[in-house]
Amino acid sequence: MRRNIVHIGAGQLRYEIREIVQTARVFTDLGVEIIWENIGDPVQKGESVATWIKEIINTLTKENRSYGYTDSAGNFDSRCFLAEEVNKRGGAQIGADDILFFNGLGDAVSTSFTHLRREARVLGPSPAYSTFSSGEASHSGYEHLTYRLDPDNGWQPDLEDIRLKVKYNDSVAGILLINPDNPTGAVYPIPTLEAIIEVARENDLFVLCDETYANIIYPGVKTAALSQVIGEVPGIAFRSISKEIPWPGARCGWMEVFNQERDEIFRRYITSLLDAKRLEVCSTTLPQMAVPRIFSDSRYPSHLERRAAMFSRRADEAVSILSGTPGITVQRPNGAFYLTVVFSQKLPENGALPPISNKAVAAKVEEIASSVAPDKRFVYWLLGATGICPVPLSGFCSRLSGFRVTLLENDDAKRISTYQCLAEAIRAYL
Repeated sequence: MRRNIVHIGAGQLRYEIREIVQTARVFTDLGVEIIWENIGDPVQKGESVATWIKEIINTLTKENRSYGYTDSAGNFDSRCFLAEEVNKRGGAQIGADDILFFNGLGDAVSTSFTHLRREARVLGPSPAYSTFSSGEASHSGYEHLTYRLDPDNGWQPDLEDIRLKVKYNDSVAGILLINPDNPTGAVYPIPTLEAIIEVARENDLFVLCDETYANIIYPGVKTAALSQVIGEVPGIAFRSISKEIPWPGARCGWMEVFNQERDEIFRRYITSLLDAKRLEVCSTTLPQMAVPRIFSDSRYPSHLERRAAMFSRRADEAVSILSGTPGITVQRPNGAFYLTVVFSQKLPENGALPPISNKAVAAKVEEIASSVAPDKRFVYWLLGATGICPVPLSGFCSRLSGFRVTLLENDDAKRISTYQCLAEAIRAYL
């Protein structure tokens, strides 16, 4: 073409969680039965949505307005409800105009970075969730700017690393938190959150916090919502119904905006996000209408408690099976439904792989393994040899070698068998 039409950040758009699926489907055609451990979809892994939740949704489908457009910012009644829920927590107080709905959090993240000034960088955690790291890197045209999560300290943020990255890089305009974290399952104590907010306050930054898993925090673990610690600092919390109802197919997420009236630049930025939403008219109507009815139902608190306790037990189970395996370290998660394994010894970058019985699959694995990161080499061998499909840790913008699996499999026997098979495969590989 006479003009280059490719965006400067196009090369940064990577989503390892989905990319591995393409190879897995090739292996399926070659006779491998895949155990999908790459994506956080509770429904796909056999969890049934509660009957009472389905009944609420079914009732709403009989209302004509659930099939129509809603406000560009989102259903007004739902935004009023969510603002009241935020205000009940204590801390920052907001109104309906501080809630903005999107077609899932992927849409919210994409819109947030697309309309952020290119020179303004957002400092995020490493390991990083791919939607954020790719979105930030693509908008800037550079590699995602990260701070360290410490695997030897329960994957907690390295506060000194954050302070230094902010101090010596004046392009940093915001700090991103994911609490509970994806991919590590770490949950941040209140003093940690307050320390990060203080860095933002001292340096006139805004804070973003992905709270997708805020209602999947294991029993006995304490943290706080961003609204409770943000003070007067401008901030955005991202929330969704995809993991906690769970209803990922609804594509319904929203942002809670704090203190936009305290900073004119931040207020103008938020206005630009709403302006962008107006161009696409509105986001999904039915799930927005369902949010107040589901969240206010007397059965919802016990629903959340049951699921958090269930994933806590599964975390104990997985750690018990995997932690005795030589060559890896495993930190027990405290929230969400993921488990991250780190290799404690250097992985081979080349050379012969352990044998795979299916010759066609073995040839494909050898082809892939010749030009990828060591942990990705392991993951693709694992996929071909056992059918287990995790995500390499290098795919989460991390220099550590490892992988992420889920705690989602609803079939107890299959879940335990998968972890046991994984432990055996690691021993064979190392």
